Amino acid sequence: MGDQKLRRELMNLSGMKELIRKSLEARKFAYCPYSKFRVGAALLTHDGTVFTGCNVENACFNLGICAERTAISKAVSEGCRDFKAIAIASDMCEHFISPCGGCRQFMREFGANWDVYLSKPDGSYVEMTVEELLPASFGPEDLKMKKVNIRNEF
Repeated sequence: MGDQKLRRELMNLSGMKELIRKSLEARKFAYCPYSKFRVGAALLTHDGTVFTGCNVENACFNLGICAERTAISKAVSEGCRDFKAIAIASDMCEHFISPCGGCRQFMREFGANWDVYLSKPDGSYVEMTVEELLPASFGPEDLKMKKVNIRNEF
């Protein structure tokens, strides 16, 4: 029984390292002529499929899209909405990459209890959950809560 648990933990560790490797690889495709800040993401679904993404900037700055949202949008566009983990990579050597507020909310749309690996180029990482990145968050279930009736005059 102990050997099976150890094997499973080693498989999870190698799978997580592979997910980080794929996020580092995706970073190479970043289109970031303005910020020069490359970011890659690798999203793991519960069925084992991995979707990658990179940041894509635009001359109209607010139209750019982050790597995390690219990967999630690719997954959703192919029918996947149940995620197990996402790994995020950048070129920062001294700090672990952290998703922006918009990406945190975008991830939260698909649940609060899945893993987020914040990595460095050397493959080191910090593991968090979406809930830890965005505590006391607003999600789809909040839209189903009882509300006060208001009269809409428009």
